[in-house]
Amino acid sequence: MIEITMPRLSDTMEEGTIATWHKHPGDHVRVGDILVEIETDKAVMEYEAYDNGVLSEILVSEGQTVPIGAPIALLDGTGASHQASVPAPSGAVASSAGPAPAETPLAAPPPPPPPPTLEPSTAADRLVASPLVRRLAREQHLDLRDVRGTGPGGRIVRRDLTEMLESRSQIHEAFTELRGPAVVVTDEKRGSEAVPVTSTRRVIARRMSESARTVPHFYATAVADAGPLVRMRRELNAQLAAVSRPKVSVNDLVVKACALALREHPGVNSSYVDDTSTTMLVHRRINIGVAVASQHGLVVPVITDADQRTVTDIGAETHRLMARAEERRLTVEDMSGGTFTISNLGMFGVEQFTAIINPPEAAILAVGATTAEPVVVDGTVDTGYRLRYTLSSDHRVIDGALAAQFLRTLTTFLENPWTLVA
Repeated sequence: MIEITMPRLSDTMEEGTIATWHKHPGDHVRVGDILVEIETDKAVMEYEAYDNGVLSEILVSEGQTVPIGAPIALLDGTGASHQASVPAPSGAVASSAGPAPAETPLAAPPPPPPPPTLEPSTAADRLVASPLVRRLAREQHLDLRDVRGTGPGGRIVRRDLTEMLESRSQIHEAFTELRGPAVVVTDEKRGSEAVPVTSTRRVIARRMSESARTVPHFYATAVADAGPLVRMRRELNAQLAAVSRPKVSVNDLVVKACALALREHPGVNSSYVDDTSTTMLVHRRINIGVAVASQHGLVVPVITDADQRTVTDIGAETHRLMARAEERRLTVEDMSGGTFTISNLGMFGVEQFTAIINPPEAAILAVGATTAEPVVVDGTVDTGYRLRYTLSSDHRVIDGALAAQFLRTLTTFLENPWTLVA
């Protein structure tokens, strides 16, 4: 019997939640088959089978969370596919009733009992539900085995969950708004609501708390004259639109500028190992993480080798990663290997803020909005554009002078934006 355990699907994952089983007891499994969808701290990922056999038992049901390495299912590796080629042992060929039927496995563990035929709580019926229904059931801590589907073919629809919630005196409005969280009033005097915390949010809270406690942050802010950047982007996008190519954003230009500045100041593109290590890591590759606030929580997909990409390529890759983040389809490859992170809140009108470092990286850049404001030019007041950004640095590996030099180089690139596309 092969024990299938909760895999580590990301470098920060410590536990996983079973989202959907694609195989059920009695199903034949081949190498490469999708066994299960697992919700990690960053996304919902598919997990493939690495052995052939028959799924004997599911140990962790949909919606349950277990740590990495915990058994989640048992696979009978003897499988029906092996039975035809395995000869019968000489000592097990005769009985008073004659030879054993060909279908009976020899010297194999007894097969798991087949699922009940028409019970609404069977694994098969539990499978017949949309991803939305499964997500809502997880948020409300409902077991779909207790729900009788009223949709076509016994499919569980949202109405079925609503009726169950009403029977438990829970709030119906959580299901009328698809993106609204499930809430339960717990304090009428303060009007408090208990909102379920997703596994993604729990991991974000833990990692940010650890970073704020253990990494000695210091902050340095710089301001760039963004007038040339605004004018260059306007002209560049006009030329791109003329040939039906996607436009570039200010953030795409900032990513490219950061990548080039990191190439000139590799000490910022580094990681502190730990207090017992006699070395630090200086990364040769420049992989920039872009913080994305999706409806499922904060994730940081990574643009690899950003210094070697064109601005339009960076824009296309960013859009691809953001779309996958919204669909919760980011892979481990999409989110691993970052050496520096950019968090941009300019699109929300935020002019300036500070960000918490994303370990094991040594720095993160918080980018604000490009704003029009009065500026003094040659002794006269004029209207100009300003862009503010704050570098949060790990003082264990980055000193103030290095941070200042990096920001000066970054400012030079942003104030001379044609160098970013040359």
